[in-house]
Amino acid sequence: METEKTINIMNGCGRAARAALLLVLLLWGRAALAQPDATATARMDARQIVVGDQVRLFLEVKNKPAAGRVEWTTIPDTFNHLEVVERGKIDTITAGEYVTYKQRLILTGFDSGAFKVPSFVFPAIATNGDPYTIQTDSFLLNVQTVAVDTTQAFKPIKGVMEVPWDWRDYIWYFVGGAALLIAIIALVVYLVRRPKPVPVVPEGPRETLQEKTLRLLAELETKQLWQNQKVKEYYVELTDIVRTYIEERFNTPAMELTTDELLYKAQVHRELQPHHAHLSTILTTADLAKFAKAQPLPQEHTMVMSKAIELVMNSKPVVLATPNPTEPTV
Repeated sequence: METEKTINIMNGCGRAARAALLLVLLLWGRAALAQPDATATARMDARQIVVGDQVRLFLEVKNKPAAGRVEWTTIPDTFNHLEVVERGKIDTITAGEYVTYKQRLILTGFDSGAFKVPSFVFPAIATNGDPYTIQTDSFLLNVQTVAVDTTQAFKPIKGVMEVPWDWRDYIWYFVGGAALLIAIIALVVYLVRRPKPVPVVPEGPRETLQEKTLRLLAELETKQLWQNQKVKEYYVELTDIVRTYIEERFNTPAMELTTDELLYKAQVHRELQPHHAHLSTILTTADLAKFAKAQPLPQEHTMVMSKAIELVMNSKPVVLATPNPTEPTV
C-alpha cells in the first residue's frame, strides 16, 4: 500500500513539472518569435580616452512596425562617472518593412578608471499587446590621466601673452568695410540723383473743332490789332482762322484757294452753300484791307468778327441720335 501511494505521488509530481516546463517553453517561444522583429545595437568609436577627452556612442534600433512599436530609451545626463556632452537628434531611415532609428551621443569623463557604459533598454509592445524589451550590449571605457613626469619641477603659471598685430590677419575686414562704404555711398548718390517722378496730369476734355475756332477768334479779339492800327495783321489772322476751319469742317482745301475760287466752291458745295454770304463778306472785306489798303470802319471790323463767329456756330455738325433697337418704332 505504501509503495503504491509513493508511486502515485511521484506520478503527480511529474505531471506538474511537465506542465510548468511546457508553460515556460510557450512563453519563451512567444518572446523568441516577437523579438527578432526589433533589435538594438550600440557601438563606440573608441574604448580608451584621456581625462576630458570625448568619445562618440552610436545607438541604433531596427524595428518592423507591422510587428510592434518600440519606445526610445531614457538616457540620463551622467552615469558611471561618465557625462553626456551632446545628444544628436534621432534620425529615421525606412528600408522595406523595417524602420531604423539612429542617435549619436558624445560622452566624456573627468575621473580616471575603467567605467561601464551600461546596456540601454528599449521597451517594446507587440501588435498583439504583449510587452517585451530589447537592449544593447554594454562596454567598458578606459579613462586615463595625462602622464606627468614627477622628476621635473613644477612650472610657474604663464601670464597672458600678447600676439603681435599683423594687418594681413584683418585684410578681409578692411575689404568688407570698404565694400560696405562704397555701397552706402552709391545708394546715397542714386537716391539723390534719381529723376523725380513727373506727376501725371489728367487730360481734360478734348476741344472740338468749333470750340477751338471760337477760342482762336476770342484770342484775336483780345489782341486789339485793328485798335492799334494793325488792320492788315488783324485780317490776315482772321482769314487764316476761318480758312482753316472751313478746310477741316467741310474737307475743302481752303488754304490753297484764292478768294474767288473758295467762294465758287462755297456756291456748289452742298453743306457750305448756306454760309456763302457770311464767307463772302469776311473774305471780301479782308482782301480790301490786305491788298487794296482800304481802311474799314470800326463797325466793319466788328461785323466781320461777328460774321465769322456766326459761320462757326451755324455750321456745327448735327449729331443724329441712334435709335434704340429695343424701343418699338411707330
